[in-house]
Amino acid sequence: MRTLILLLLTLSIVSCSEDPETFIPHLDGYWEIDKVTLSDGTKRDYNFNDTIDFIEISDSLTGFRRKLKPNFSGTYETSKSVESFRIKIENDSLNIYYTTPYSNWKETVLNANETQLIIVNNTNKDVYIYKRYESLDLD
Repeated sequence: MRTLILLLLTLSIVSCSEDPETFIPHLDGYWEIDKVTLSDGTKRDYNFNDTIDFIEISDSLTGFRRKLKPNFSGTYETSKSVESFRIKIENDSLNIYYTTPYSNWKETVLNANETQLIIVNNTNKDVYIYKRYESLDLD
C-alpha cells in the first residue's frame, strides 16, 4: 500500500506540472498493457499480451476503446464490444468517462506521450501503465 501511495503521489506531482489537455493527442492509437499496480500495492508485469487496446478520439472529445487481437499477418481480429467514452478536463485532470450497456466508470490520465500512457481507474484505484504497441516484424 505504501508503494502505491508513493507511486500515485509521484505521478500526481508529475502530471500537475503538465497541462492535461496536452495528453489528448497522444491517446489515439494502439496500446498494450506493460504493468499494473493494484490498489493493494501488488505489481504485475505483462511480458506478453494476446490483446491490445485501440483508442480513437473524435474532435468532440468523445471516442471509443476496443480490444484487438494481433495476427502474425499484421492484421487484427476485433472484438464486437466497444467501450464508448467522453473526455473532460476537471480540476487540472484529464478524465475519461466510459459507458457500456453493462457499466459506467471513470479513469484519470496521469500521463500520456508518444510512447507511454498511464491511467488510474477511479473505482478500484488500480494504475495501468501502457506502452505504444509495435507490431511484430517476423521478416
